[in-house]
Formats: sequence, C-alpha cells, structure tokens
Amino acid sequence: MAIVKPVKKSLNIGFVSTRFAGTDGVSLETSKWAEVLEQMGHTCYYFAGLSDRPAERSMVVEEAFYRHPEVKERHDKFFAGSSRSAEDTRWIHYWRDIFRAHLYDFIREFEIDVLVPENVLAIPIQIPLGLALTEVIAETEVPTIAHHHDFAWERKRFLVNGVQDYINMAFPPDLPAIQHVVINTHASHQLARRRGVASAVIPNVMDFEKEPPQPDEYSSDVRQALHLDPDEYLILQPTRVIQRKGIEHAIELVSRLGLKSELVVSHASGDEGDEYEQRVRQYAELLGVHTFFCSEIVDETRGRTADGRKVYSLWDIYPHADLVTYPSAFEGFGNAFLEAVWMRKPIVVNNYSIYSTDIRPKGFEVIEIDDYVTDESVARAREVLLNPEIGERMAEVNYELASHHFSYRLLRRKLRVQLTNCFGTDDL
Repeated sequence: MAIVKPVKKSLNIGFVSTRFAGTDGVSLETSKWAEVLEQMGHTCYYFAGLSDRPAERSMVVEEAFYRHPEVKERHDKFFAGSSRSAEDTRWIHYWRDIFRAHLYDFIREFEIDVLVPENVLAIPIQIPLGLALTEVIAETEVPTIAHHHDFAWERKRFLVNGVQDYINMAFPPDLPAIQHVVINTHASHQLARRRGVASAVIPNVMDFEKEPPQPDEYSSDVRQALHLDPDEYLILQPTRVIQRKGIEHAIELVSRLGLKSELVVSHASGDEGDEYEQRVRQYAELLGVHTFFCSEIVDETRGRTADGRKVYSLWDIYPHADLVTYPSAFEGFGNAFLEAVWMRKPIVVNNYSIYSTDIRPKGFEVIEIDDYVTDESVARAREVLLNPEIGERMAEVNYELASHHFSYRLLRRKLRVQLTNCFGTDDL
C-alpha cells in the first residue's frame, strides 16, 4: 500500500532557465513570481547558466546559458538550415545527459517540491537543457508549472531548422506532471491548436500595491546627464533597440510634434546585434530628431561606469519623462507598458496583437497608433505635452485599471490555483 506524504505548507520552488539576470522579460517576471511565492510562505531556488540570484539558493552551470560560446555556435548552425549531422546529434545527447545529472542534483540538494521552467521549455535556444528537463520531469513526475513566454512558431528565425524532432519533443512537452502557463490568450489558443495542450493564462504583472519610487537627490541631475535643455520635453523609449520595438515610429512622432523634444532610448541592442541600432541612429539623424541612447548610464541598479560617471536605474529616468513611447510591432505581453502605467506616465502605444486582445479591451487611455503614425496621434501627443493635466488624468485612469487586472493580487490568486492543482489542496 502506497504511503501518501502530507503536503508541506511551505514548498521549495525550483525555477529553471538559461539565464536569471538583467532586465529581460523572463528574468523580470521570474523575480515577480518569486516575490509573490515567498510572500505566500514558500522558498525559491534557481538553476541557470547565468544568475544574479542569491548564491546560496542557486545552482549555476555555465554551459546552460544560451549565449555560452559552444552553445551559441551549435544553435546558429541548427537554425541556419534544415540539416543536422550525426556529430551534432551526438553533441546534443552528450550535453542532455550532463544537464540531466545536474538537474537531479538540483532537485536533491534543494529538496525541490515544484519545478517552474521559465521559457526553457517554450523557445528552443538551449535544446540539450530542454530535452534534459523534459526527461527529468517524465522520470520523477515532480509537479511542474511551465511558464511559457514565447514559442518557436512565433519567431521567423526558428521556422527553418535541423532540430524539428527535438522541438516537437520538448518545446513544449506534453506530460501529466506539467501544468502549462502562458502570458496571453493568443498563445493559449495556439498551444491548444498546435499541440493539443491546455494552458492557463497568467499575464505579466506589476506590484500596483506599492507606490513607485520617487525622485531623490541622487537622480536630481538626470536631465543634465541626458543632455536635455531646461525647456526640452523628454520622450522616453524604455526598451531595447531591437527591430520589433518599432523605434522608427517614435522618431517619426517626435519629428512631427513641432516641439523641442529629445527621444531617450534606455536600453542597448542586447543579444540581437547592432545593425538595427545603426539604422535607428541614421533615421533619427535624417529626420533631425535629438536622440540619446543612454544604455551606458542606465542599468538595473544605480552605480558608476568604468570612467566614474553616475549610473541611474530606469526608475530614476521615468519621473522626468513627459511622454512614453511603446510602438512595438510584436510583444509576448508588454512589460514596458505596465511599467509606464505604474510610473503614471501617458503612453503612445502601437496596437500590436496582444495589446489589441488582452490589454486594450480593459479600457486603457493611450495615444494609439496602428502600425503607422497619423496626424491624429501626433495632435493628441502634442495636446498631452502642452497640457500636462490631460496626461495626468489618463495616467490615473490607467493605474486604477492595471491595479485590478495586472497586479500582484491577481498573480497571487492564480499561483495559488496552480499549486492547488499540483497537490490537490488549497491550504498552500
């Protein structure tokens, strides 16, 4: 007769991904999930190739990082065409076995009760790790809440490849021990249609129960650091410089405002190369838009550059912004949108698909474009800049709406449901 172990009220939660570091969407949302789970009385641990989480709760295996040189070299080869050599296959299985052993060690060392794979079973950027994790879950039947941010079929660069058999196997896998969570309704529909897998939708969130940080003495010289004149409007583009962010639209908008303005771009191009950044710089120069790329002096936390200049957090920049631009062509959800709402700033937003289905219907008041800048959107943006009370009213409406629909309170409730499904009890 099987012995049924009582479910612990305090669980050890094991997050698994290729990276938990920096300001990418997966790392940010993992931090929010972990914060809420720890508020609920659980303890969080981390398995990754790169991690800035507490060392005593982390297991770091460098080769698990998707930008590890050896991994990147193979990845680029796998998605450069539709063929794969026998040596490639041996490489995949060699590292799959190594990662399996490390994952077993992780589960044993930290006595993991629940695994939370963060996008590592959704997008095939670390194939041996995804295969290893799939096998470990199948073998141990450890309760798993797989948090998927984007899938291979959503990215053009993954459509032609030599590893489709592995993508079908593990990105994502369909196993009894796994509950699938996606961040928007379209992903849920596509996962059901393409794989026959049901999923829960848990949107990205912000802590609207907490007031955002306010300007202080440290950030009092932000405008000077951004090279802004006293009478110049600060238009903030709080994203990385990658093609899907549609930064050309922000440049065009600023060009057509007819107001003395600077477009401030907060983040660097990151892992996707700098060709698009060069295109954006040239476009801004062509239209005569004062544009400042400030990634050298903006980071996750305050500090100093190598040459002694102040480094500000993004929260130091936001309070000085007169308008936020978010003209993305595609987003899994839209962290920067929620950040701007939390900071109570008026927003220019492109009507990208997920915004259209999962955010817009809630009633948010924004300056909207639909894949191109119109006279109407320019006039509305100018009106908001010249009459700050209009932007303040819009921002307050948006804050209240987001507090209901995208708050930690919502996340807490939905995570409790996931844990109840794992263990059959709601006393968690």
